[in-house]
Amino acid sequence: MFSSLGNSLHRLLRTAGSLTVAQFRQRKLRLSLAIIGIALAVLAITLLAGTGIGVLETGEQQFDAAERDLWVTAGETRITSAGGGGFENTLYDSRNLSTELESNEEISNAIPLAFDTVYVRSNQSGSFNTFIATGTPQGGPAVHVTDGDQIQGDPHYANGTYDGEMTNEVLIDEETARELNVSVGDSINIGGSLAAAREHEFTIVGMTPTFEQMLGTPTVTMPLSELHEVTGTTQTEPATFITITVEDGTTVEAVQRDLQETYPEYKIRTNQEQLSAILQEQVLLLAAAGVLVFLALSAGIALTLSLLSLVIHQQRQTFGALTAQGISSSFLIATVIGQGLIIGTLGGGIGVLLTPLAVTVLNHLAAVIVGFDGLVQTAPWIYVGSLGIAIVIGTVAAAIAGWKISRTPPLELLQ
Repeated sequence: MFSSLGNSLHRLLRTAGSLTVAQFRQRKLRLSLAIIGIALAVLAITLLAGTGIGVLETGEQQFDAAERDLWVTAGETRITSAGGGGFENTLYDSRNLSTELESNEEISNAIPLAFDTVYVRSNQSGSFNTFIATGTPQGGPAVHVTDGDQIQGDPHYANGTYDGEMTNEVLIDEETARELNVSVGDSINIGGSLAAAREHEFTIVGMTPTFEQMLGTPTVTMPLSELHEVTGTTQTEPATFITITVEDGTTVEAVQRDLQETYPEYKIRTNQEQLSAILQEQVLLLAAAGVLVFLALSAGIALTLSLLSLVIHQQRQTFGALTAQGISSSFLIATVIGQGLIIGTLGGGIGVLLTPLAVTVLNHLAAVIVGFDGLVQTAPWIYVGSLGIAIVIGTVAAAIAGWKISRTPPLELLQ
């Protein structure tokens, strides 16, 4: 029985292959466009799915790279579009709170971070542009410097008096350097207002990609007290969040529960919870991404159905001649299915093979435009699933078209 089935399947594929080869010789352009169309549909599916995975994994990688265990926020962490993007500063009196948190014997350090929109000008640029400024009370390993030196602490804070000497040092990223046409050693003006920016000049002491990668936008990094000074917020000391590192051997979840009981007015989250909280604030963005994926799947399926139906329809005279010669309807349908299987496999295979190249190109563009590396990330199940869709939909489309042809009288097909 199995031998007979194998022989039938072999004859079916051989017949379908012969018809496909014959059609390629006669209609090279149309069949090539059909295969290319299926390949493009597969590419749309793989790239959009890879983008969705990459966004989540990039977010997780950025939080893990921060080397923090817990994040303290005052309510929700909202992303703002002001000045090109960033987070809202809703946590006030951040310096005193961080000092209080560090007094906990289970906590190694508690560091407030603030992100604010500032005006920046260089001697080369001449005009002010808005950038996101990051304020941190220390540099250290969490701020990765690729060229030059770290910022030297936060002496201006002076135990809350803001009477200490300002370092007037700033770190920038490569994109900021390109936009301002500056490098390490150059000076730039920074301030929360145009008047404040004209009064405060900072020296670029180093290059860091840390916060550009975290926020996805050009960023300048300076001591936290100096950011509060140039933005006029020394009285309220706002921060976006306070990052906490627990002591070695301490359970993060246990510290989280204790802190949440002690500070019910704040949100205490782990890395994963903080990432989820940020994404939940972007419901419209996620909904739009979901719609794009749905449209890609729908368009890919519709395109595959249309292309395969058109390819089979163009062979109606050939099928009519075969039917007139006594070929059964069931064998005709099976042959058409085999042809759809071959075309779907070819198109799907090309789409899968082109995906790595397309991912490389998109990741390069993403790195240049938004500052994120590896934003599009694929997985084996994406390749298998996309190829499966091409094969299954191609086979189903061919089967439907073959069934319609088998129901049509041979003389009508030959006209």
